[in-house]
Amino acid sequence: MHVNRGSPLAGHSVFLQETCELAMRIDPVFRTTIALIGLSLSLIGCRQHGAVAQVDPNGPVEVAIPEHGAYTGAFMDFGDEEDDVTLETIEDFEEMVGKHQAIIVSSSYWGEQNFPVDNLNVIWRHASMPLVFWSPWDKPYEEDHGPDKFSLTEILAGKWDAYIDKWADAARDFGHPMIVVFGVEMNGTWFPWSGAYYGGAQWDPESKNWKGPETFRRAYRYVVDRVRARGASNIKWMFHTNNYPYPYEIWNCAAAYYPGSDYVDWLGLSVYGQQYKDEPNPDIPSLVDWPYEEMCRLDPHKPVMIAEWATGEFPLASAPPGAMHKPAWIKRGLELFRTRYPRIKAALYWHERWQNADGSYSNLRVNSSVESLQAYRQGVAHPDWLGDLILRALPK
Repeated sequence: MHVNRGSPLAGHSVFLQETCELAMRIDPVFRTTIALIGLSLSLIGCRQHGAVAQVDPNGPVEVAIPEHGAYTGAFMDFGDEEDDVTLETIEDFEEMVGKHQAIIVSSSYWGEQNFPVDNLNVIWRHASMPLVFWSPWDKPYEEDHGPDKFSLTEILAGKWDAYIDKWADAARDFGHPMIVVFGVEMNGTWFPWSGAYYGGAQWDPESKNWKGPETFRRAYRYVVDRVRARGASNIKWMFHTNNYPYPYEIWNCAAAYYPGSDYVDWLGLSVYGQQYKDEPNPDIPSLVDWPYEEMCRLDPHKPVMIAEWATGEFPLASAPPGAMHKPAWIKRGLELFRTRYPRIKAALYWHERWQNADGSYSNLRVNSSVESLQAYRQGVAHPDWLGDLILRALPK
């Protein structure tokens, strides 16, 4: 999702990390029939002494976490509501980057009041797993404002139970593996489910947590509990924050929002470089090192996903002095994600372009230049970047 996230200084991360940890310690707080046949022949179910067991993707399966390497995937500019998923768009992207995408991202905004079954079928039949941002957001989907009719308090009061149950039933009936994110990037102020709009730093002595994060945490648990109660066991849940909190304050740390490991299967991070012409383009370590460590401390075993990553391409004349250019930034990301951070098991590129109010464009697409596309193609060609899902059969 493109938003103006602000640019907190990575150099202050140690202070925020230590103070956040101290505060929380004190007060514990997912093509055609041919493609389906191809999937069943090519996807790995399990390995024993080099033997590969074939798995029927139409049967009860789960997607395994890679022991070695990581899944590659993308959001492919599926329109303003992020839900205009077509096979043509997917195939064009994959031909462009030279690799099948294991995970494909799209959104399901609550303002649509439906379950995107057609989108998910396109993705799964293409032998990819859908990842859905299930966002409690009302039309016209404007950023940087407070709660709308899908507020966390209304959700907790039961007002949207019928919709949640209907969505959960449809997810259960879809029946294939999928990842769902409820309330992406809650630690920023650009979305209406931000903790900043629900009391922010006000201390709640009863929950021993800050009121803003605690309200989000309670709503997250409430939604997951209702969906699970409808039998949608094919869903894996991802807790997905922005890499750095905004505002950059102790109460806004990931630990304060974390709903607990019983409610989380993946730990997700958004990692953006330069989104606007006047911004810097920080290097990958300064964007990832501390946020990765912060997420890993939430649970010692959960896999980590770079659930959104991208940077823009701007005229050289507008680039701040010393800025890393996009091809080098992409190359660096695709190297370090797989070598420097062992718990990263997926990275999904945010392939999008939009026009800004001043008439300029923010072009995050992988093909914003020949050089950027070449860097991406070369990077994802490494065998550690897995374009095919590893499936494991489940008991019938």
